Amino acid sequence: MPQLLTTTIRFPEINLETRDAHKLRGYFGEYFKEHSPLLHNHYEDGSSRYRYPLVQYKVIDKVPTLIGINEGGELLSGLFLKIRNLDIAGNHYPVFSKNIAQQKHLVGVTDELFNYRFINHWMALNTENYKKYLQEDEAGKKQLLDQVLRNNLLSFFKGVDVWLEDRIMAKGKFLSNNSKFKDQKMMVFSGEFTANVRLPDLVGIGKSVARGFGAIKKID
Repeated sequence: MPQLLTTTIRFPEINLETRDAHKLRGYFGEYFKEHSPLLHNHYEDGSSRYRYPLVQYKVIDKVPTLIGINEGGELLSGLFLKIRNLDIAGNHYPVFSKNIAQQKHLVGVTDELFNYRFINHWMALNTENYKKYLQEDEAGKKQLLDQVLRNNLLSFFKGVDVWLEDRIMAKGKFLSNNSKFKDQKMMVFSGEFTANVRLPDLVGIGKSVARGFGAIKKID
């Protein structure tokens, strides 16, 4: 089974709100922009880098958290000692302590079923399937979300260069919520799902994962 390397940097003495994750991304993307487009998903000419983000910015239980995957993790490791303060929307936070952890994870489709919980809201719907979702009855909405989830999981594996030979199976129970994103109200979801895939904790599934959406955690 393939392996992924993840690097997680946490700032345990700083408290932020979940919605501040995009500000984290903006700060680090600007601060380290000369190092790599992986940090902000844009190239030097300003064009977007359209692929799964290998560096993600999250607020987990109020703690600012950076997750790097494979070369994204190696990049964060190299920059770790240079982080001495955070400037979040004009608020300055000196960094007195920060934690770094590196792990290797077996990932892919398995013969086992695993349960996961979205610890940050899942942004599942794009403009097209949002309209379809609104037209469905409850059973249709559930079926649509399960299909989107399977597609999101497949996109994650493709984005980290893990190619699957077996089919992904996944079903979940989700509740809809509203969240502000780029000053617009968006429908997002909380909940849990069961799938025949092995995933690392805290990686993002779905849309806007670089900004903290869709972070998952395995539950027993």
